[in-house]
Amino acid sequence: MAPKSMPTAPDEGRNGHRSVRGRSSRSNETGRFEPYHRESVDDGWSVADVDETERVDTTLTAEKAKSIISRNASPDIGFDRSVNPYRGCEHGCIYCFARPSHAYLGLSPGLDFETKLFFKPQAATLLRSELSKAGYVPDRVQLGANTDCYQPVEKRLRITRSVIEVLAEFQHPLGITTKNHLVTRDIDLLAPMAERNLSVVVISITTLDRQLARAMEARASTPSRRLDAIRALSDAGIPVIVSVAPIIPGLTDHEIEAILEASADAGARYAHYSMLRLPHELKDLFKEWLAAERPDRAERVMSLVRQMRGGKENDARFGYRIAGEGPVAQILVDRFRLARRRFALDRKISPLRTDLFRIPPRLGDQLTLL
Repeated sequence: MAPKSMPTAPDEGRNGHRSVRGRSSRSNETGRFEPYHRESVDDGWSVADVDETERVDTTLTAEKAKSIISRNASPDIGFDRSVNPYRGCEHGCIYCFARPSHAYLGLSPGLDFETKLFFKPQAATLLRSELSKAGYVPDRVQLGANTDCYQPVEKRLRITRSVIEVLAEFQHPLGITTKNHLVTRDIDLLAPMAERNLSVVVISITTLDRQLARAMEARASTPSRRLDAIRALSDAGIPVIVSVAPIIPGLTDHEIEAILEASADAGARYAHYSMLRLPHELKDLFKEWLAAERPDRAERVMSLVRQMRGGKENDARFGYRIAGEGPVAQILVDRFRLARRRFALDRKISPLRTDLFRIPPRLGDQLTLL
């Protein structure tokens, strides 16, 4: 017998969806691997009776990982390995392609993703062990490839910093992707690495509209703080790439040129982009958010998304996931490339060095005689 749908507490609020204080998700969409499906039901309470500022606290759970370097073979990204100190992300970006990964934990890609976080306290120890293995071949390792390595809990846990300390000790090339100003805390580690062409930072900016950013990226740094981070990193000699990601047609695409201009003024050296992706449960979560936050343009946005995805709401094919296809996607890509050239953000950054990699001696190791 198929499991029955299980009603949940009402989630109504403005435009029929409850607003949760400091969170982007409007519900706890059932994960695709869960045996039961949750749905909202009308229990007779009126909209006026619902607390639109309900609070959902963040919980942290230590994860005992067996390894820390994740490998990928995607032709769409410029690295083949990454380190993710956290699972789930308190930034809560409603468009985040990593949300569906929470379903593997038996949790919702909705509110659970941004409130039930997992951290890897042994990340630095595991990394040191993996880098020290015989036959390890160094290449750029990316932090923040899945969930943001500088999300708010990092300020207290400092796991990302401990990982960078190990990479610096091994003189290992490092890339970072973040939308949090907290990355500037680690300039003391990143700047000396940059002097040896071992580090680069990608700052993601989706919109310059603070109100939209707060609704869409609830606990990420404000757009102005991200521009401040670009400036501080650049002033310290650390190469910075601005990522206009994702471009959301009908919602943020009109800001492409403004984002690139502001980033260039702040000192960014290069720019890249990606179009909105809506894999698995993310499709319904994003549409739910649109209906609540931007009901006047919700159908327009989704129509444009489908036009970029061959009539579908998502396209997982390599080569199409990032850029999309069709006239709408091509117009946006052309605009991005023209603006990138206009603001001199099309200068390629040199590949990070791998020839400096070394395994540092451990306490008690015999010193080499020269």
